[in-house]
Amino acid sequence: MSYKLEYRTICFGVDPASRQPTLGIEGAFFIPSYQRGYRWTADEVTKLLDDIWESTGKRYSLQPIVVKSLGGGKWELIDGQQRLTTLWLLLRFMNKGEPRYHLEYQTRAGSQAYLRELDAAQAEENIDYFHMHQAHTTIAGWFANKMGLQYQQFLIDEMFRFLSTSVRVIWYEVPASEEPIPLFTRLNQGRIPLTDAELLKAVLLAKVQEEHPGRETEIAAQWDGIERDLQRPDVWAFVTGQAAAQGRVTLQHGTRIDLLFETLAKKPATGAPAYHTFDQLRPQAEGDSLAFWAKVEALHAQILGWFEEPLWHNKIGFLVTCGLPLQAIFDLAQGQGKKAFDYALTSRIRATLNTRADDLDGTLHYENSSHKVTLQRLLLLFNIEVCRDRFPFKEHVGATWSLEHIHAQNAQDLIRAEQWETWLKEHRQALSDIRTQDNSAAIDPLLADIDAATPHLHTRQFGLEEFKALAGRVLVVLNGGVEEEADHSIANLALLSLGANAALSNAVFEVKRCKVLAMDRRGDYIPAATRNVFLKYYAPADRLQPHFWGDADKDAYLREIKKKLAAYLQ
Repeated sequence: MSYKLEYRTICFGVDPASRQPTLGIEGAFFIPSYQRGYRWTADEVTKLLDDIWESTGKRYSLQPIVVKSLGGGKWELIDGQQRLTTLWLLLRFMNKGEPRYHLEYQTRAGSQAYLRELDAAQAEENIDYFHMHQAHTTIAGWFANKMGLQYQQFLIDEMFRFLSTSVRVIWYEVPASEEPIPLFTRLNQGRIPLTDAELLKAVLLAKVQEEHPGRETEIAAQWDGIERDLQRPDVWAFVTGQAAAQGRVTLQHGTRIDLLFETLAKKPATGAPAYHTFDQLRPQAEGDSLAFWAKVEALHAQILGWFEEPLWHNKIGFLVTCGLPLQAIFDLAQGQGKKAFDYALTSRIRATLNTRADDLDGTLHYENSSHKVTLQRLLLLFNIEVCRDRFPFKEHVGATWSLEHIHAQNAQDLIRAEQWETWLKEHRQALSDIRTQDNSAAIDPLLADIDAATPHLHTRQFGLEEFKALAGRVLVVLNGGVEEEADHSIANLALLSLGANAALSNAVFEVKRCKVLAMDRRGDYIPAATRNVFLKYYAPADRLQPHFWGDADKDAYLREIKKKLAAYLQ
């Protein structure tokens, strides 16, 4: 299906660069009955005026006008009624001659006449008149207040110049065979605008069809192939640091290929005007169309190459997860050989962490809120480095991750009977699991006391002091007979999803170990290094204590973290 795409200034003028006449908006725009009337408020009108003024004479594209030709200079206006009506009111206010287009209404014939009269006395007669009158009043107020009445004519002259030369609408003409009502519904359901990629596709394929007949079908198929690759959850998570269903993905990128165009256009992370990407890339697509498409294919191939190579996959994926955009990665790679690019990635990771090896010995602290992001990034990178292949970023970005104490020596935060009951039940099971003939003399009395206390947890016979005393005895036994202070260093922290963290909080190592293994058995995603911790992978063979997390375990774990992250620590 062929779509015609042009760029039209609001008024006829002369392009300042080419000195050629500009293509302006003209003709009769027919607004059919399936559309509602004019509904813009002062907010939308003011935003449009501000956008035009702030363009300062640079090329600036407003939202698309979608039309279908009815012949004889008459158009069915499928999308853009609100903008064209507001622009018509603006031209009327500036009084620079009769606008070269007008609006006709299938079911609201009086609106056409009211646009010319804008009689305040009639403004309350129906909702369309009311909004038209309010919009005109907003325009008059904007010009009066923007610079003061003494500069109003200067403001009018400048705005008219912008509308005649640099401010354009994206003119999107659909073929005669297109059914307008389904198209109108698609465009307005959830207010889904045309994306930069859709507009670029129309320009590119039209240009290729004109200069290289037959190649447009090939490029359209390649386009779809790129889109399918980027729709893969593992590829998308790697290249954006986001899960496929998260809001930013569905709202910012109507199609995934938009990401490639945004990278090529160097789109700012924030503050970019509407259709910035389209405006930046349109001259390339309209110029050497095949060379432009070759750039898109090259970027796509580069992304897949990075994705497939484990070393670069893991480094790039980490940086992207930390918030570095694809554009920055692309810039790092420009003109670099493999070794230089790898070194640049390592240096960027080192700068992102901004951490010395000595900081891991206790300077970084869980209870210091400013350290938590660094600790979480360190443990994420450690989990990535533990992987022998590509790290599964699609698993990581699909959840909210947090720091979990491997061994929590803190039952003091539990103040309700329901919490005590759960804690004692879980820790009683841990005591039973580690009971042997050698330690039964210490454990059996504890089991008996827990059983004796359980029926009274919700009565006045058992209170906070009783729980603290009983919990203290349990913790000493489950910590190998040592009464230990809480440890908030990285040597006692692991990375877990927020849900898993909540399920494990305030529990000693043995309780957490059993829960983590149960999660792993049922298929929950547990990061590799976190699983290794609870499997005692890092424990020294001559000091293996399967049920406890002691100083020897922490020392061995910390040594492994430092070893794996040595290249990234300052």
